[in-house]
Amino acid sequence: MSRPVTLFTGQWADLPFAEVCALAERWGYDGLEIACSGDHFEVDKALADDSYVPAKLAQLEKHGLKVWTISNHLVGQAVCDDPIDFRHRDILPARVWGDGEPEGVRQRAAQEMADTARAARKLGVDTVVGFTGSKTWKYVAMFPPVSQAVIDDGYADFAERWNPILDVFDEVGVRFAHEVHPSEIAYDYWTTRKALDAVGNRPAFGLNWDPSHFIWQDLDPVGFILDFADRIYHVDCKDTKKRLDGRNGRLGSHLAWADPRRGWDFVSTGHGDVPWEQCFRALNAIGYSGPISVEWEDAGMDRLRGAEEAVRFIRDLQFDPPTASFDAAFSTER
Repeated sequence: MSRPVTLFTGQWADLPFAEVCALAERWGYDGLEIACSGDHFEVDKALADDSYVPAKLAQLEKHGLKVWTISNHLVGQAVCDDPIDFRHRDILPARVWGDGEPEGVRQRAAQEMADTARAARKLGVDTVVGFTGSKTWKYVAMFPPVSQAVIDDGYADFAERWNPILDVFDEVGVRFAHEVHPSEIAYDYWTTRKALDAVGNRPAFGLNWDPSHFIWQDLDPVGFILDFADRIYHVDCKDTKKRLDGRNGRLGSHLAWADPRRGWDFVSTGHGDVPWEQCFRALNAIGYSGPISVEWEDAGMDRLRGAEEAVRFIRDLQFDPPTASFDAAFSTER
């Protein structure tokens, strides 16, 4: 099962797209998971300028790269979030932020996500990875407590805002892969079940599996693959290391990124607590054949060295499943 290994460009949006392509080629990646950030992929230009997408594809081809997926996490975050504030202003395109009036931002973000599906189809890819935002995340500590009706309203709000977006995904033949992640409508096993139920388990809405966010929540990333086998639409590889020693807490204590006093941190792939071999065995078991995307986010290691190390690590794990079942092989031997 030869799965392509790609590099997620979101952490590289400070560099021009051409430079990221050259780096990915040099390191031996098969392609890119292109983020709708910086000049990497601009949804409005992709739809308005007929020369934009061919130019992007030509740039990829020049470096021997392909694209299977684009990502629009930042805009997706604003579709359901409450509150909408200065944090969103800092991550959204000016055309989506507009005057900053919260409901206007949400509606423009929803339109942009629908347009992302249309732009993905023009690019020739069938999966968009992203966030959904959440009206309920602000209640995650649950004190003062809220009623179940408040939580249910958050999932109803998610369905009301995302179903029309997913209608466009269906219309153009593209799927949305939600990254299960703290701050989102689905951030663990039970909230994922609830989110899928909220949209009627429609096929347009699936999941991006990223084990790092499971590890620091003490969830099982292997079991998640098996439990949601038919919804794993994309795979991101990022590692996490827990550092719980009596002082360091799982919530991070409002300490800066990569501060050693935090209770967890993202680390280079293969150096953390993700059980990678078991994860890849589970991906084989469910028949996942899509891209394996490296999401580089180790603030304690130089990214130019780390991204090259990561692709080698992932390729070592790209073992194929057995061609015959154990029982069949055993019967033949006898």
